[in-house]
Amino acid sequence: MHDHRKLGRELELFDTDPLIGAGLPYWLPAGAAIRHALEEYIREAERRAGYQHVYSPVLGKRELYEISGHWSHYRDGMYPPMEIGGEQVVLRPSLCPHHALIYRSRARSYRDLPLRMAELGGMYRSELSGVLGGLSRVRAIQLNDAHIFCTPDQVAAEAAAALGLIKQAYQALGIEPARYRLSLPGQGGKYVGGRDMWDRAAGLLEQVLVEAGVPYQAEEGEAAFYGPKIDVQVADSAEREASLSTVQVDFYLPERFGLEYVGADGARHAPVMVHRSIIGSAERAVAHLIDVHGGAFPAWLAPVQLVVLPVADAQLPAAEALAGQAVRQGLRAVVARPESGSLGARIRAHRLVPYQAVVGAREAAAGEAALRLRDGRRVPARPAGEVLARIGDRIAAHSAELREDAAGLDVSATAI
Repeated sequence: MHDHRKLGRELELFDTDPLIGAGLPYWLPAGAAIRHALEEYIREAERRAGYQHVYSPVLGKRELYEISGHWSHYRDGMYPPMEIGGEQVVLRPSLCPHHALIYRSRARSYRDLPLRMAELGGMYRSELSGVLGGLSRVRAIQLNDAHIFCTPDQVAAEAAAALGLIKQAYQALGIEPARYRLSLPGQGGKYVGGRDMWDRAAGLLEQVLVEAGVPYQAEEGEAAFYGPKIDVQVADSAEREASLSTVQVDFYLPERFGLEYVGADGARHAPVMVHRSIIGSAERAVAHLIDVHGGAFPAWLAPVQLVVLPVADAQLPAAEALAGQAVRQGLRAVVARPESGSLGARIRAHRLVPYQAVVGAREAAAGEAALRLRDGRRVPARPAGEVLARIGDRIAAHSAELREDAAGLDVSATAI
């Protein structure tokens, strides 16, 4: 594994500045391209799974967090209130109170459930300076969050479906969980509600894990203050664990916010909230991707997906035309011009780019490109349009593997 804090800066993915502040990294263009691709993938995966996307403000009145329980149970992780217009407002530490109010803003029927509400939204946590590091622990967080409002008999199926989305995303990202953790309450006054509520929620999550055939470890003291959760743990280069993805069952917040739906019996009932995050925060997800892939990201995530290499200046117009065509087709493509070094030097300089298209005199004359793959194998020259179409198909498949046979390409085993 690699250290994302060092490599992320070397690859010009992100950086920090003391004038902005600790735990507040900014994204450079290459890192922003990765984050954008990741966010697009998640939004589309959620859309296909029946989620509706919303936007909500990053501020809320202090009263909102008093109702949710964050103010009494999580205040140390929140920033101090700001006085605005005679009211105290707070930078939110989570998105769930806002989503509860969006649910409450309309009358709901059992026919509307499950209602799957998703957002890639900002939140803020007052982390101590000693725990901050790179992208993995920050103070300003862009969270892939969702809340499913459902009937009690829908909870297990919705939690299982969320776990399935996590597995699907990890496959596309080329990452593996270190382990699955069933996070349960511990001793003390950190947790709300009665024992029956906790046992019921934990039983549902345990059922999901067992039916999914996922080995897990139950740990006390790791639950959210309002409910138990499945945490998908990942490990960095120093074998330090962090929670990346989560699925939580919550009977508490619907009661606190007075959430209701009209059941088939005509009576009013409280929904259950299933909190889930497929990739966690964009920051932690990208940190782990750097740790795992060392900059050789899956093609669909790579900041540059195709580099076009003219052999000599005479082929530069053909190379620029090919790169322009690639960009118009939605690929992230650049030209490595001859003045930047020999062909071999340019190939080595772009060794992390998934696809390298070499354009020599013969290819330029024929409107073709000879493809070199990041793993060292080559594809014989093909018409440029065909090469780009096959690359585009491979990227659209969101595969973590650079397997050329799956793209239908005739690959030579000859190394670069």
